[in-house]
Amino acid sequence: MTNKTSGKQSTLFIPLLLIGILFFVIGFGVGISGFLTPFLQSALNLTVTQSYLVTAAIFSAFLIFGSPAGQLIKKVGYRVSMVIALLIMALGMILFVPSANMASFPVFLLALFVGGIGNTLLQASVNPYVTIVGPMESAAMRMSLMGIMNKLAWWLGPVFLGLFLDLNNVSLDQVSLPFYIVTGILVALAVFMYFAPLPEVKAAGEDESSDAPATESGSYGNSKKSIFQMPHVLLGVLALFFYVGVETLPMVSIIGYANTVFGEGMTNPESYAKWVPIGMFIGYIFGVLAIPKLISQTKALRLFAIIGILASLGVLLLPGEIGIYFLVAIGFANSIMWGAIWPLAIADLGKFTKTGSSLLVMAIVGGAIFPLLFGAIIDLFQTGIAPIVSDYKAAYTIFLPAYIFILYFAIAGYKIRKK
Repeated sequence: MTNKTSGKQSTLFIPLLLIGILFFVIGFGVGISGFLTPFLQSALNLTVTQSYLVTAAIFSAFLIFGSPAGQLIKKVGYRVSMVIALLIMALGMILFVPSANMASFPVFLLALFVGGIGNTLLQASVNPYVTIVGPMESAAMRMSLMGIMNKLAWWLGPVFLGLFLDLNNVSLDQVSLPFYIVTGILVALAVFMYFAPLPEVKAAGEDESSDAPATESGSYGNSKKSIFQMPHVLLGVLALFFYVGVETLPMVSIIGYANTVFGEGMTNPESYAKWVPIGMFIGYIFGVLAIPKLISQTKALRLFAIIGILASLGVLLLPGEIGIYFLVAIGFANSIMWGAIWPLAIADLGKFTKTGSSLLVMAIVGGAIFPLLFGAIIDLFQTGIAPIVSDYKAAYTIFLPAYIFILYFAIAGYKIRKK
């Protein structure tokens, strides 16, 4: 796949800088909302059932609006779609204020759902843009760079909140100001992106007629009547579904596992939460430095899937006191997968590139399903009052089929084309 923007680094600098700023600010907003959302859940005295509704509100947006997002991008292009996404996310942020002021759970759900709509459109815009704006063989490197920007800003969220709040004793009447500020930042960024010199890009063959010669890049997709006739993109959706699941699972489970391994009397179990993102951050740096100079993104995906399998075996087979640190290796293994799966999955889609991107965004729902499945397995094996190490290990077995499928996609799945 080629693109209509020069592959030279000088021409890529401005687009990547602008998108990098976008990733940074979005990571900043997610870091803040991610910190305050559990607090709001606690302050609103949510039941277990209501807490599941919180997850449903966030991830249902990806399923419901994944396809419409692709249609919108087709009509207005990537840049305008990014602007609209930022404004929708700003609306979601500002809705957190009345949800806190009124202590209203329905408004809280609405804020999460609206923010999810904006995030869906943004993901469907920025990920294919970063993938096709430069040479396809270095797409994973660019995605890793965006990941660094995102994670750096995510870590700054609580630091920013500390300027306005006592993080050890947050009250509902204190949360309005940070959300007002983030809303203002998102609106300002939307205005900036509207006027920014961000070139519109198209995948190879996206403008070609359906009767283009079959040997031309991108014409494979243009020769089809439906995206469901292209197995490699559908396998890519499944690979991304598994990836988002195994990316989310260690981050949401490591604190509970640490308490189980080391006992409830351990101090600062929450300190373990930082290690999985640190593993991912190291992997992002590897992606920036090594892809494609030292290793192709396809071979890197195979290598990191193997690392994921080995790290999973470490979690499962080693004593908990040692195995827990293999969750950091899993974070490392996950780092380049998002950026490496995307270019393989949308390759040669031609006129279906934006539709394929919207399907890939819908795969983010794996981040909701895997933790639910993980919890169900723990409940199935748990015999005592609280889960023990073996219960967690039984649930962590779901890592293996996910990484095995990702490895299959990296070796053979992405090559499958239906004539």
